[in-house]
Amino acid sequence: MTIQELDPQIIWKNFYLLTQVPRPSGHLEKVQQFLLDWAKERGIEAWKDNAENIVMRKPATPGYENRQTAVLQAHMDMVPQKVDESNHNFETDPIETYIDGDWVKAKGTTLGSDDGMGVAAMMAVFESNDLEHGPLEALITADEETCMYGVNNLSADTLKGDILLNIDNETMGEFVIGSAGGVNITASLGYKEVEPEQGDVAMKITLKDLKGGHSGLEICEGRANANKLMARVVRQAIQDDDARLCSWHGGNMRNAIPRTAEVVLTIPAENQDDLKELVDYCRGVFLAEFRGVEEELTLTVEPTEMPKGQMPEEIQDNVVNAITACHDGVLRYIPSIPEVVETSSNLGIINIADGEATVLILARSSNETMMEYIQEMQEACFSMAGMKVEYGGQYGAWQPNFDSPITATMVQVHKDLFGEDAKVQVCHAGLECSIIGGVYPKMDLVSFGPTLRSPHTPNERCNIPSVAKFWVFLKELLKNIPVK
Repeated sequence: MTIQELDPQIIWKNFYLLTQVPRPSGHLEKVQQFLLDWAKERGIEAWKDNAENIVMRKPATPGYENRQTAVLQAHMDMVPQKVDESNHNFETDPIETYIDGDWVKAKGTTLGSDDGMGVAAMMAVFESNDLEHGPLEALITADEETCMYGVNNLSADTLKGDILLNIDNETMGEFVIGSAGGVNITASLGYKEVEPEQGDVAMKITLKDLKGGHSGLEICEGRANANKLMARVVRQAIQDDDARLCSWHGGNMRNAIPRTAEVVLTIPAENQDDLKELVDYCRGVFLAEFRGVEEELTLTVEPTEMPKGQMPEEIQDNVVNAITACHDGVLRYIPSIPEVVETSSNLGIINIADGEATVLILARSSNETMMEYIQEMQEACFSMAGMKVEYGGQYGAWQPNFDSPITATMVQVHKDLFGEDAKVQVCHAGLECSIIGGVYPKMDLVSFGPTLRSPHTPNERCNIPSVAKFWVFLKELLKNIPVK
């Protein structure tokens, strides 16, 4: 069976179409044109706005003209992550999907169900002729996963809607009414490389096969960060084996917990065996520390070609110390809701080579003063290493409205359909609702969706039964949108 045959076919066939169109963040031209062509073929009003978003409109079905206008919203881009042995090119190749029991997965890459399932559901609603609903708008946003470009540049006159239904939550039966804010932190330093010492040899240390994960949703699950583990190995190699740092490449997305890291060091030839023993020791330590979580972790060392240059020793020591000291993971839970993360940071990317050192972090918090504190903490850490610290892509927290009329409607619809109480909560992931709510302060906002697991990793998967349940719920919800 292929995914196009899954129930409900109207969603899965659209999701399949999306898997055939490359759409990694920063490379959205193909999917934007696909969506515009798709809409034109079906006579749906659609256009691309000034912020690279795709907007659609659909009139109310007869008898529902007096309902509030609902905006269905999701993002078109996906996180490009793949296993080490994959040759997949996210800018040119389709995603290969397969069915594994109750789950749809991708072969060696992220699936793109975050947020392709949201877009596919919107496509299903807009092409259906047998649904009952009030006036609808669709907002399919650009580059949510990197800088939230689409919503950060959204114009106040683009939408007419009263209600925002964000389809970017990962658990069916969960309605999110608040989320954390975030900020990109970049620490950088230029340096003049020096030549390796005569008699030294070059060694490459590779750490891979970690679980990784979504740096908002899964930051609290105790998963290892490849950059933080590698810092322990490198710092010890410097102390014990006179190692010198030539290059470091770890992680490739700020909002994904790094799964891999690779470092090239030079050491005196006579210290090769000592370095191998250190790597073996660290591998055992890490497997013990993360037993039950990172069972597939591999850490290896091998000779490699001698680089032309390396970091000066005094700069190397300061930078490695800063990476070691940099906070990564949960900093604090919400005191009044202790099961929800309030503040965290993800040491997402390290690139050191050819006279340039860059460290990229995504910090999140639902508390404004704690957001300021974690920024100050990271700035203090990297400033002591002589690095320049800059901020960008900042978005505020989405403060919950516990009196939201649309959330109350959704809770009742869920109870009537399934005989179960839905869960209303806030989450630590960054959702576009906070920014959209700033542009449209009168909008009633809520986020929901089918069940996904491990987004931002090659183990991303979408639960098949939840999609069918979600479609039943979405159709009934649109029928019950409140009157104006």
